[in-house]
Amino acid sequence: MTDTTLTPATPSLTKLAIDLGPLVIFVAAYVLSKNPFIATGAFMVAMVAAIIVAKIKLGSIPLLLIFSCVMVIVFGGLTIALHDQRFIQIKPSIYYASVSAILFYGGYTKRPFLKHVLGDAYPELSERGWHLLGRNFAWLFFGLACLNEYIRHYYSFAQWGWSKLWLFTPITFLFGMANLPMILKHSQSE
Repeated sequence: MTDTTLTPATPSLTKLAIDLGPLVIFVAAYVLSKNPFIATGAFMVAMVAAIIVAKIKLGSIPLLLIFSCVMVIVFGGLTIALHDQRFIQIKPSIYYASVSAILFYGGYTKRPFLKHVLGDAYPELSERGWHLLGRNFAWLFFGLACLNEYIRHYYSFAQWGWSKLWLFTPITFLFGMANLPMILKHSQSE
């Protein structure tokens, strides 16, 4: 999937840049312009750039990146066209709720959808492990949707934007780290 001439650290840094780059650009554009519509336009361009970089550097485009990019284009377009910043603010809630619902449905139907997204990251994880990880991430995304709605309603646009970097990103990272013991326990290799 990745170019074999790259050093092992490069794909991880590339993936991190692809995942966080558009968000950093969104916040930076808002800090520099103090205009949510300029920041939203920059976010839209950055998401398209992330898709292109993923295809060039990683050889494929992650499914969740495509889903997120489509949502940013749709909700960003509505934000700019209707001159209403609430559309870009509600996008994460809809994204998180959608992913949560998909993962809960996968657990209900005994199909670990998360395995299709993260299978390369945890090739040794058992089916039970995938079920538990999917359930855990479903609850995480549900919680993030609720948290986004709370921040969107009770804080300023700037505070909401900063929360994406300084609250949501650390929560997701810490949640991933908290799941490592379960992942190791349900790994099929020694």
